Amino acid sequence: MSDWTIILRSLFTRRFSTVTTVLTVAIAVALMLVLLTMRESGRRAFERGSGDMHLLITAEASPLASVLNGIFYASAPRRPLTWEKYEQLSRAFPWAYAVPTQQGDSYLGQPVLATSPEFFSRFRPNIGEAWELAQGRFFENSFEVVVGARAATLTGLNVGDTIFLTHGTGSSRARAGEASEAHVHYDFPYKVVGILRPTGGAHDRALMTNLDSTWIIHAHDRRKKENPAAGPTTTADLLPADKLITGIYARLVTREGSSAPAMLPQVFDALRRDPTITVASPSDEIRKLDIIVGNINTLFVAVAGVVMLSSAVAIMLALYNSMEQRRRQIAVLRVLGASRGRIFGLVVTESAVIGILGAAAGVALGIAGSMIASITLQARIGLVVDAMPDPRSIIPVVVATVLLACLAGIAPALLAYRTSVAANLRPLG
Repeated sequence: MSDWTIILRSLFTRRFSTVTTVLTVAIAVALMLVLLTMRESGRRAFERGSGDMHLLITAEASPLASVLNGIFYASAPRRPLTWEKYEQLSRAFPWAYAVPTQQGDSYLGQPVLATSPEFFSRFRPNIGEAWELAQGRFFENSFEVVVGARAATLTGLNVGDTIFLTHGTGSSRARAGEASEAHVHYDFPYKVVGILRPTGGAHDRALMTNLDSTWIIHAHDRRKKENPAAGPTTTADLLPADKLITGIYARLVTREGSSAPAMLPQVFDALRRDPTITVASPSDEIRKLDIIVGNINTLFVAVAGVVMLSSAVAIMLALYNSMEQRRRQIAVLRVLGASRGRIFGLVVTESAVIGILGAAAGVALGIAGSMIASITLQARIGLVVDAMPDPRSIIPVVVATVLLACLAGIAPALLAYRTSVAANLRPLG
């Protein structure tokens, strides 16, 4: 009988204990892999999400809130800017672009971003990469919509479809007359004219339309409240109070080959002196957020490390407790010629096998957990993270798990090593 046959039979005989111990190890490994994956992938996703803008200008309460709401669609911005303020700011500095944006509507839970054509022609979602269409074209007229790649997948929209937007973040329907808890703009159908290719950023889950469309549908609500018999609303009916935006994506003119102009600190400081606006440097805010999250992640990783140590203790206890039931088996092996060293090795190898099985199951659970975390982050804040654990994380975690399992097997192996042959071969009666 080979050593592997002995080990496998031992594991099968104690299958309940084996399965629960392997599961304990697997959960510890999965927890560690998910935390490591989300920490690194999340950092890269946040860095990627802000595109090539230098500054984000809003009226939000804080720069971090501006970035999370204005770029990652964490929540609809609450404080608007007037169009007059936008025109003032757009003339104040040598911008390469100053793209106005407006949020507040949605479609089937996906955010809608109203903006100008410069959003597609000037702003880059990733540095050095322009927007690309998978189907159709960019919007050219009012009540036309371009759909992000992720939003198209989630909603099932295609070029040529007609939709109705919802005020706020409630669900909307594609046909008038259906019940909905939120206010749906049924008077104004939108036509899908384009589907974007994936960018890996938060904009993948948004629908884009032009500002006039958004201003008109909200001005129409105002006019209907003032006069229920009011006719169709057009741009001629817009008042200054209707022309609101929630953010400005801004980039200063730079020299060729330069990513940040020398005058950026001066412009940033000048804008900060204006009490009516909040100015944020997306890269700086993301760096600060990474520091905050990084400290929390370090704590979580430490907790995951403790859980891995606990799983090693579970292996040790499971094998140690089994030694009392296996003393006779060990004594028989000794009589058949197995040396003390071989017995010691069998127990340590059995412990290592449990560690290997737990690590393998943990990697599978870790991938599944990372996918769930990725989907959740994308749905909640539009953050697109890579769900596949980095092999550079998997290998050290697996190796550490197997080593811990081997160490955990030393105490039971010593007990087996010291098992008395004479004392354990006495008749059982």
